[in-house]
Amino acid sequence: MEFSRSDSLPLTRPMTADAESAALTRLRQGDLAALDLLVLRYQVEATRAAYLITRDRAAAEDAAQTVFVRLPDRIHQYDPRRPFAPYLFRSVINEALKSAQRRERSVSLHAERAADGQTLEDLLPDWDSDPADAFDQGELRRVVWEAMGKLPPKQRAVAAMRFYLEWSEAEIAQSLAIPVGTVKWRLHAARARLQTLLAPFMNAALAAWLGV
Repeated sequence: MEFSRSDSLPLTRPMTADAESAALTRLRQGDLAALDLLVLRYQVEATRAAYLITRDRAAAEDAAQTVFVRLPDRIHQYDPRRPFAPYLFRSVINEALKSAQRRERSVSLHAERAADGQTLEDLLPDWDSDPADAFDQGELRRVVWEAMGKLPPKQRAVAAMRFYLEWSEAEIAQSLAIPVGTVKWRLHAARARLQTLLAPFMNAALAAWLGV
């Protein structure tokens, strides 16, 4: 199976709950064609979620691809009585976190830019409805993106899920398999750090976005 590694990821394909359930049943039975359907349904969303954490397009695509490739062998771990999306995104986000933590240990974001000649704008994805487009003004978007990059990976993960993906604290906790209290603590720490970093640029829209 080939996964997209281009600038034009396939569009998300709508899928009813019954069709998704049927695809998952077929996958459990060893029908790999059913995986294609799930990839078409979730690849864009999964890659976007990973990108917010890895901050690198190739790493985000690798994280999503890794999860999809492993899915046939791990589908028995999924409880079909529960929604599939939280299970999938938990795997994607954890894979993205591992990637981000490896990158944090090996090279800083600034060092990476200096090495490959990329700018922050180069790193921003051009997918349709890019989550980073929460702010219309390009300069403010860059400032926020820079600030997010200064958070530790675990704080960045919950901040991205809350502020960009707009998941609830309960959904974040379920996806990361951590207590809601841990989510609250990480969000509090991330919000406090972002407030400090973004203080010179704070306006009503930005404050509302951060929930401060």
